Amino acid sequence: MANQTAVTEYILLGLHEHPNLEMVLFVLCLGIYTMNVLGNSLLIGLNMLDPRLHSPMYFFLSNLSLMDICGTSSFVPLMLTNFLEAQRTISFLGCALQMYLTLALGSTECLLLAVMAYDRYVAICQPLRYTEIMSRWTCLWMAVLSWGTGFAISLLQSLLTWSLPFCGHNIINHFFCEILAVLKLSCGDISLNALLLIMATAVLTLAPLLLICLSYILILAAILRVPSAAGRCKAFSTCSAHLTVVVVFYGTISFMYFKPKAKDPNLDKIIALFYGVVTPSLNPIIYSLRNAEVKSAVLALLWGDLLSRKLSHLPCCSSTVSRKTARSVMVMTSNRSG
Repeated sequence: MANQTAVTEYILLGLHEHPNLEMVLFVLCLGIYTMNVLGNSLLIGLNMLDPRLHSPMYFFLSNLSLMDICGTSSFVPLMLTNFLEAQRTISFLGCALQMYLTLALGSTECLLLAVMAYDRYVAICQPLRYTEIMSRWTCLWMAVLSWGTGFAISLLQSLLTWSLPFCGHNIINHFFCEILAVLKLSCGDISLNALLLIMATAVLTLAPLLLICLSYILILAAILRVPSAAGRCKAFSTCSAHLTVVVVFYGTISFMYFKPKAKDPNLDKIIALFYGVVTPSLNPIIYSLRNAEVKSAVLALLWGDLLSRKLSHLPCCSSTVSRKTARSVMVMTSNRSG
């Protein structure tokens, strides 16, 4: 029997041999993380404030934004702290929770992107039945199913991972508790974990990708049947932002896992870091640049029109607005009579 010493905390190596590079990464990751939180929070706020964005597409976009905020917040703050400290430790429970959240939120994002592709398929290929098919309850159940499936499968993976013997090994060669880095610490048989990981990848990554590809094949066929060029451009513009997000998301995954193994292991860690930090921050930029409704909502918010319209619907404020309007009408009437 190997020594089954209980591990109470883990050491995250990061790039401890390159302190100057870590300071550069600290500045970059702090800026990108701040932009990620602010940009995705802005999208969620716009969806709540602007009635024009109360549609299934923006409901799923708000879920995606919330997912990106939670996903990066599960490891970036601690990683930034470790960049500035000599002792980079994380407790056992903290490591387990971090691994579970990063795994679950990444898996759920794949499913949510497939749901958003289906929403675009219904909007373009079956526009007359769109409100019937994509009802409020249907959208809610699709979102709940995406979150529940991703979190349930990731919970099973996490439980099997932490049931392995680790024989006192507690040095993780990564910036955070990533599942592959944790599995390398085990001194037991990980064949079952590897098989489950492959199956989960097929269910949570490849299956959604196939559904996305099928949706866009049908969308492209429907767009090509539109007689006018203006109609084709308008139809494609409704799904161009989502298609760009899918290409960026799966493109970075493909580059990270299918590229030749780097001679320097630190390069693989930096690529994984930028995948986890940079990709979520691009979604608000993509949807802001490629979506006219989001851009008009941002402009309305900057000019104050959006907040004033929202406040006018509140009971406490609507009476105030009506009184001000009545006063202005009375003033105008008296001026005219005078």
